This record gives sequence, structure tokens and C-alpha cells, in this order.
Amino acid sequence: MQKHPYTAVSLFSGAGGMDVGFKKSGFDVVWANDLDPDACQTYEANLGPHIVCGDIGEHFGELKEFSEVDVVFGGPPCQGFSVAGKMDPTDVRSQLIWSFAKAVELIRPKAFVMENVKSLATLGRFDYVRKSLISKFINLGYEIDLAILNSKNYGVPQSRERMFLVGLRDENRRFNFLKSSERYQAPGKTVKEIILPLGKAGSGKNSRTCNAKITIAAKPVLRKSPYAGMLFNGQGRPIDPDSLCCTLHASMGGNRTPFVDENHLFDGAPSWVEAYHSHLMKGGKPYPMDSAPDYLRRLTVDETLRLQTFPENFNFIGKQSSIYKQIGNAVPCNLAARVAFTVADLLSGHTQKEKSPQLEMQFPDLLVV
Repeated sequence: MQKHPYTAVSLFSGAGGMDVGFKKSGFDVVWANDLDPDACQTYEANLGPHIVCGDIGEHFGELKEFSEVDVVFGGPPCQGFSVAGKMDPTDVRSQLIWSFAKAVELIRPKAFVMENVKSLATLGRFDYVRKSLISKFINLGYEIDLAILNSKNYGVPQSRERMFLVGLRDENRRFNFLKSSERYQAPGKTVKEIILPLGKAGSGKNSRTCNAKITIAAKPVLRKSPYAGMLFNGQGRPIDPDSLCCTLHASMGGNRTPFVDENHLFDGAPSWVEAYHSHLMKGGKPYPMDSAPDYLRRLTVDETLRLQTFPENFNFIGKQSSIYKQIGNAVPCNLAARVAFTVADLLSGHTQKEKSPQLEMQFPDLLVV
């Protein structure tokens, strides 16, 4: 394991996806916090008893004890800023970015990393929030950079763009986080490469199935790709096994869970989704709502776990709906590890551009899924 002389506090930790990456990259996470009881139990079972479950606002008094900690990292709830939600900056959950800022103010770490949805960094409606947040950190003495990273460029088999607001406690030191992270870039594998080793849904290593029915849309919305548009009801999209997965959301577990053609994936049969799309593009009428074949099925818990690059032996606690939520809420572990390596480089003043030749060798269970 790579060793760095750095300690960290984890906020809004969830099940610990970001923590897995930071710990695998050599950081010693000394304190963590989340509100969700199931996520806290999952975190403790896999990462240790240093997580405190409850409202972060009730634990600010404890944070002053960690004034020597090097890094604060975490992803405050994003629902209020997400394009999939109401995009309401007054949402109670949206206010938690200020709780993160308060924690940074109390601890005064050498660096911090705040993760959130891309829209918080890019949409004009959030200009005031974004500028106010950045001003807050600048006034605390941090040099700031705001980067959009796509997980697919960091060893994750999923197209998933996220904002990373990074600060260094040095007002005179400019840095480019995206450029600094480039030495740790690596392409993600395809869905097929990730899922095939698990075996078919319902088998020993892939037993935690999702039974949500797949139904065909009466008025399909067509796009050029069979895997875009709206050919089916619900928000769960069909996945091309020969490509990357779409973004996995915390709302998985029902008809918002993406799905695959099991025969196409495992047996090499022609894709039913592609054939149906071709039928519609040629002017054919939509099939009856309940005529989707049984071999179109939702991603299993075990598949989503691997697509988020959690270690295979990671033990999730809670009902299945809670487990899907914990997985979807997490920062992909591979992305988090590469972010952590970049932070360590910035803290040490290491600016070497070449990718570490030891990176994949060090983490065969994490960085090479």
C-alpha cells in the first residue's frame, strides 16, 4: 500500500466509497460522519468504528479536536442541486455545503475536497451559491480550484461526471486539479468485462437480484442510439454491455434501476433492445406494454457494486432498497483513489506528470476492476 504521512476527516461519508479510495491511497481516516444508520453500519463493518452517526451540526464541537488533520473530504447531499431533482438551492439538503465549509473552518486542514453534482459547478442558477462558497474558502485562506471529473477517465466502468471543489491552505499557490490528476487517468472497462466474472443473475456470486418489471413505453421517444431515448417506462435505461454503464443513481432498486439483456450479455445472442429500436426506426408500431422478454432484467446489487468499483468483499448492511441507495450515493472507489493520489501529490509539492508505474500493481483489487 502506498504510504503518505497524511490524516483525514470524512464528512457525509455514506457507505464509504470515497473513504475506500482515500484509505487505499494511504490516508489515515481518523473520523467520519453520516446521518443514515444503514450507511453508518456498512461503513463500520468495512472501514472501522471511527464513524459517528448523526447530524453533522450536532458534532461540530468534536471537530476542533482534529485541528492537526491534513485533509477534510466528503460529498454533501446533492439532491437540491441535481438536474434530476428540483434544483432548489434553498432545499434543506442544499444547505449542507455550508456545514462542510463550517467543518473546514473549525479544523483548518491543509487541504479539502468537496464532491457534488456537475450542475452545482456549471449552471447559471447556482452562480450565487457557487461564488459565495468559493469566497468563503478564500477568506479562510485557501487557494481554490473547481474541476469536473468524469469517472470513466479514472478507472471506473461508468460515465459519471462530478464536481470536485479542492482547496489548499496556501493563498499564493495556484494549482490546476484536473491537470494534476491526469497522471492517474485510466479508461474504465466495459459493462460486459465487469459483469461476466460474476455469472448470470441469481447465481452464487450474483444472487441479489432486482425484481422490478420492465415495461415498454406506449409512446416511445426515439434517438439515434438504441440505448438513449425512452423506449421503456420508468427511468431505468437499457445498458449496452459493450460500452460503459450510465450513471448509477441512489434511486435504484425499482424501475429506476438500469437493465441489461442477459442473453445478449452472457450468450452472445442478438440484442433484443437493438432489434426493437431498429423496428421502431423503420416505422414499426410499439409492442404491447407487457411484452418485454424475461431476459431483459435489472442490474443486480452485486453488479452495481462492481460498477461503482467497490471491493468485492465489501459488506453492505440493510434492506435491498437501502443497499442500492448506498451504492448509488457513493463516489466510485477508483475515482476517489485517484483523487486522493492527486491530493497527496499537491500536499507534497510533487508535480511529476508521468503516471506512477506502480499504481495498478498496488491495487489489483481496487484500481483494476
